[in-house]
Amino acid sequence: MESYQRLLLNNKAWVQDKLNLHRDFFERSAADQRPEFLWIGCSDSRVPAEEITGAEPGELFVHRNIANLVIHTDFNVLSVIQFATQVLKVKHIIVCGHYGCGGIKTAMTRRDLGLINKWLRHIKDVYHSNQLELGSISDDQMRYKRLVELNVVEQVNHLAQISIVQRSWRTENQPTLHGWVYDIHTGLLKSLVQIKPGTISDNIYRYDFEDLP
Repeated sequence: MESYQRLLLNNKAWVQDKLNLHRDFFERSAADQRPEFLWIGCSDSRVPAEEITGAEPGELFVHRNIANLVIHTDFNVLSVIQFATQVLKVKHIIVCGHYGCGGIKTAMTRRDLGLINKWLRHIKDVYHSNQLELGSISDDQMRYKRLVELNVVEQVNHLAQISIVQRSWRTENQPTLHGWVYDIHTGLLKSLVQIKPGTISDNIYRYDFEDLP
């Protein structure tokens, strides 16, 4: 049996399991989606959002990319954020990184990987901004883990600086922003940072909306 055929068979078994629990499971799922959370995670195959949180289909609106970055010029993530806040009206946005992240580890090297250099440059910038702290960590593995954490915190700050999020804060008083890290060795999630609606670290990033009261 080809490996992809196993996935198709697993799908049939999963469908049957859901129907055994709730005969109308897929009818209810197809009706609408009302997720409370937007999850911005890493593309790493070991960090599936629904699996590690125990969430059911429809509970998480998910966006994934290499090293869970929130980049102000990335129209993909910006479109997801706009849809999540303005249409779905999510109450929380979670940026979740993970220890053992290949993107973070590669960004700490001088390897030339062509196009992906442009993406990983954003992680190098996080390292540069925190080089005093990171340079004081003598153990390579601990420095690597700390960069994973600092990258999550930086991406959550990026969220707070986006006008789309700030507009939702003004109109809906939500979402709350969270930064988590997943430990692939224990399966546990750890909260690193939380930003409540309206909290912006530097006023240079604050927007005034003339069309809002």
